[in-house]
Amino acid sequence: MSASNDPDHFFQTSSSLAETDRKARKAPNTHGDPIRLSSKILAVIADPTFNGAVYLAESAGTARRVVLDTGAKNEVFRSPASTAPLTSLALSPPSAAKPRVLYAASWDKSIHSWDLATRAPARRFVGGHTDFVKCIVTTRLRGKELLLSGGADAAVVVWDLETGNKVQVLKSGHSRGILDMVLDPESPAFLLSTPVGEEEEIPRSDEGHRERGELQEQKQAGAEIRVFTASSDRTIRRFALTFSSPASTNTANPFKNTLPYLTETQPEDPIIAHETSINALHFPSFSDESDLWTASADGTAKCLSRSQSWESDTELPHGDYVRAVVVDDIGGWVITAGRSEEVKVWDKATGKIHHTYSGHFDEVTGLVLMEKRAEIVSVAIDGTVRRWSLKKEDLAAARSKAAEEAEKRERGEDIVDDNQGDGEAGSGKTAQEAKEGLLTEEEERELAELMEDD
Repeated sequence: MSASNDPDHFFQTSSSLAETDRKARKAPNTHGDPIRLSSKILAVIADPTFNGAVYLAESAGTARRVVLDTGAKNEVFRSPASTAPLTSLALSPPSAAKPRVLYAASWDKSIHSWDLATRAPARRFVGGHTDFVKCIVTTRLRGKELLLSGGADAAVVVWDLETGNKVQVLKSGHSRGILDMVLDPESPAFLLSTPVGEEEEIPRSDEGHRERGELQEQKQAGAEIRVFTASSDRTIRRFALTFSSPASTNTANPFKNTLPYLTETQPEDPIIAHETSINALHFPSFSDESDLWTASADGTAKCLSRSQSWESDTELPHGDYVRAVVVDDIGGWVITAGRSEEVKVWDKATGKIHHTYSGHFDEVTGLVLMEKRAEIVSVAIDGTVRRWSLKKEDLAAARSKAAEEAEKRERGEDIVDDNQGDGEAGSGKTAQEAKEGLLTEEEERELAELMEDD
């Protein structure tokens, strides 16, 4: 017997029917130049090799590359092992000697990977988590490429990307699932002028070897990557990723045959800045201060000041349930989004709302900043990818139009939406398509619970 995905085949309350109707009426709008997919989008990252494309994680169990200007979306990454929803994406560290790899965290408790150029499935990382994998990051330390994953089981797992081996499973101090993870850009390992493990010319003289050894020792002494994790238990915890003492006699990379290990620092003193779940962590790309920004289910986004021991010095009252926060230091903006379906642009200097972009008709799940384009890209449960300008002149025009529409509403005048489609042209969704998805009713409920909390 086949299972139906049509909500009309199930009992619904009057409020759920009204909400379905609202979304169906809002769905055809073309605000943000939407690129529409047939499944829900749960995560997004930028394509570092092309300043006009993004990679998406979908509830249908596929990852996808989308070109923003053309709308091309046919580069799809599928796993032969699973169709479970994907929750997070990461790319392998850049290397001149190795092809790039795309990694995706999954509901199936594993991490999938694909060759970026051919889209062929690569290694699958299994056996580390006992529940959904919620977030992943990749990095390189001492020449060794690593992947760190956080899960709904509150564990952090360290993986060796070269061998696929599980290096360590660390049960964190979190009492509930880990929702996001970031690497501190001011980690000692990232501040080294020449990363250990990269190819260097080795001096041929004995004196040169001594100089090289002293340099290596200095680098090894401070090579540590700091990791921050956020949880639905409302805490942020800190970890240090480093190596044990070198056991190798390889002068080019004495840590080649040693294993990294992760330890929680200050386990008795987690950072607590929110009332409930912290959904996202973000370090700005070009900030001199490298403060930590957070997005929480308590309806706020906050800036935790490094110089003030991670105390909050800015609070943005986005409202409802904040899923994502991104900082544009070049433009001076902070962008937030979440369950409200709106993408809000804040003045970073004053902490005041500058403009609100509307277009999504379901919860926004991710944001990514396209610095060179001065755009913010948003993705949502509604299956659309939208982009919004952060240029001052475009924001001024958008604010002016919004003010005109507000005045018309006050006067009771009808507003003609130039960006309202008919739901049929191009790649737009019909009202029926707006309320359908690729998940069964049971999976829809499970997804809703996952998005709500762990």
